[in-house]
Amino acid sequence: MKYWPLIKVLPVRTHFRFVRLARVFSTLSVLAIAGSLFLALYPFKLPCGGLACGIDFAGGTVLELSTAPKAVDTSKVHEALDGMRLGDLVVQGGGSPSAAIIRFQAPPGADITKTVAAAQGRLTQALGTVKFTRTDVVGPKVSGELLSSGLIGLGLAILLMLLYIWFRFELQFGLGAVAALFHDVFLTFGMMALLKNYIEFDLRAVAAILTIIGYSMNDTVVVFDRFRENLRKYKRMPLGDVIDMSINEMLTRTIITSMTAVLALVALAVFGGPSLFGLSVILLFGIAIGTYSSIYIAAPVILLWGVKRADEEAEPLKPATVRR
Repeated sequence: MKYWPLIKVLPVRTHFRFVRLARVFSTLSVLAIAGSLFLALYPFKLPCGGLACGIDFAGGTVLELSTAPKAVDTSKVHEALDGMRLGDLVVQGGGSPSAAIIRFQAPPGADITKTVAAAQGRLTQALGTVKFTRTDVVGPKVSGELLSSGLIGLGLAILLMLLYIWFRFELQFGLGAVAALFHDVFLTFGMMALLKNYIEFDLRAVAAILTIIGYSMNDTVVVFDRFRENLRKYKRMPLGDVIDMSINEMLTRTIITSMTAVLALVALAVFGGPSLFGLSVILLFGIAIGTYSSIYIAAPVILLWGVKRADEEAEPLKPATVRR
């Protein structure tokens, strides 16, 4: 067959020279990492720096309400809660005109349960018929534990990935994969800082970043596996050419795999509501940046470090035999 069915726009084999532009894109990536770290950390204050700290890590209360079929009057929401001395009061839309999400912190020393009940009573008086669809309360001690646990989880995931790649391939492969993972995580934090009015840093964001780490590592392992196979086949071919060949051989497969995930995540971002919007955007960004890092972060590290070429040739696959 000349073309693949249903995906005729994608060539079966590409011949891009990725290594030729590795230095340029690696430099841009370093600059992007520096900018992302600055955006994520500035202003340098706990617990989340430049990120929009969610209730999981900042502590406080989230009320999600609906006044369907009529629209929510946000000015009345502010008027109803202004006199309660609530800290960090934020009122935002909930995906439809009749929905709203309210975030606040109880006054120091106040009983959280009574404060939430009083806030619900005032909102009911101000807005009329109100249905509270979500009520989350997180204390400051719990939020601190969740933040430290989330960061430890991210660190352990990257460490275990390094050990896995080191065990399966060589140390330089592991360093290249971990460099790509740090690149993906830092740029994701930078994206979240840029879109902090729309995306919060909470447990869902941590779950999304862990998913990005797994996706990026899977893509990197596939490329590394083909790279190692080609090193055995072409012992005299320059290392840069072997890298280009390996990436080109897996490029179409990577695009198809990424597009299936992108289609599902776009639908989730559009129809999943505000609670899943941030998760979907983080994953969409992570898939794109994870594919990029496998090409222009992980591979250049191997090119700079060099590899030890195996003595044995690649073993050809034997044709299957049919028993009669």
